[in-house]
Amino acid sequence: MHTQSLFAIALVLSIATEVRAEITVVTGKSPTNSGFAFPSIPAPSNNDAATSAQLTLVAGTRDPNSGELAVLRDGLVPANEDQPAQNFFFRAGSDGGRIRIDLGRVISVKQVNSYSWHAGPRAPQVYKLYAADGMADGFQSEPKTGTDPAKTGWKLVASVDTRQVDGDGEGQHGVSITETGGAIGQFRYLLFDISRTEDRDNFGNTFYSEFDVIDANGPVPTTAVEKQVLTSFETDDGKFKFVVDATGAPDLVEWTEKKLKPVVVEWYPKIVELLPSEGYQAPTAVSFLFRGDMQGTPASASGATVNLNIPWFRRELDGEARGAVVHELVHVVQSYWGRRANPRAMATPGWIVEGIPDYIRWFLYEPQSRGAEITERNIAKAKYDSSYRVTANFLNWMTQTYDKEFVRKLNSAAREGRYDESLWKDWTGKTVQELGDDWKTSHEQRLNAK
Repeated sequence: MHTQSLFAIALVLSIATEVRAEITVVTGKSPTNSGFAFPSIPAPSNNDAATSAQLTLVAGTRDPNSGELAVLRDGLVPANEDQPAQNFFFRAGSDGGRIRIDLGRVISVKQVNSYSWHAGPRAPQVYKLYAADGMADGFQSEPKTGTDPAKTGWKLVASVDTRQVDGDGEGQHGVSITETGGAIGQFRYLLFDISRTEDRDNFGNTFYSEFDVIDANGPVPTTAVEKQVLTSFETDDGKFKFVVDATGAPDLVEWTEKKLKPVVVEWYPKIVELLPSEGYQAPTAVSFLFRGDMQGTPASASGATVNLNIPWFRRELDGEARGAVVHELVHVVQSYWGRRANPRAMATPGWIVEGIPDYIRWFLYEPQSRGAEITERNIAKAKYDSSYRVTANFLNWMTQTYDKEFVRKLNSAAREGRYDESLWKDWTGKTVQELGDDWKTSHEQRLNAK
């Protein structure tokens, strides 16, 4: 064949190769709980290459309310739009950061997918994706902020921005990065250089739910999303909605629907009404997550999510289980982490943070149990700031002795970041220490009179 013809064929092949080598970024958005189902984006995978990879925070700081990096590779997704512990996000007020995925070896990366969900500006995704095989001269495995990864052995794969012109982009967001010719490349490392979505306030860092890396030579991706065991319900007026994720404890679904649901539907609106403050709106969507990794903690609250210790709840279904949920629902409504409007916010003492939920639990929800009673057995050690049940008893005494609205006022001050010990004297004419002494004396006199 003529040399010129051979050159022409080679040129055509070269051009064809260049055409095929095109990175495609597909994005999807759903404003509702669609189970992360998008027309052109696969469901989050639970057997992709990232599942067993090592994730490292190269730059930036994890928010205290965020889940650990492991939530980005567990194949699971949140049960509702405001579930901080089931997402990873950077510290409030910071400008994002960098997350590195180490796959452990060089693989043929076919696809990279990312998923996020929130009710506001924390939903969209804004990041640059870099990749590397780790063998380039001068390679830096952990390029810090200010270092251009492209100059330290990394390749810029794609730039992602799912923000919308209108609105904050609330809802579920999915991104799928592929290469039209097949594989994106042969890589061991991926670097997500993540930016916040807005800087109008301190809360523009995205709630990332899952990162997936698909190996061209790996297993067919599977998903656990449709296998999640979820049950949902709402108040009669539809104002408040609740989702329970019982994937880790399917045996507790029946108890949840028969025993827990009536308590939640009745008492969450009551708690909201008990603890109002000007301009505050309590979460309207609350999720419950049964977990098997909580060790000795019966239950906890993070944002609008209540975490439930599976072994403990199984033991306490007919005991303290429902009361413990009421306590955590109070934490959801307290929203002391929402003091964002007050730059000079004062920290609220822990004994108040825990005392108010126990007051509502033991003296309003289940007073018949007498679970916060001061008796001869505990009077000696009783102190107003002992927290939980003892502080609940003190707060109950305050409402009976001074002001029926005292707990509401105290909670409002704490939520707005203006709690100070001087408030006790402003409201009653006595210091909190003096009030504590009076409270204890009243119980001692009652016990002595028996």
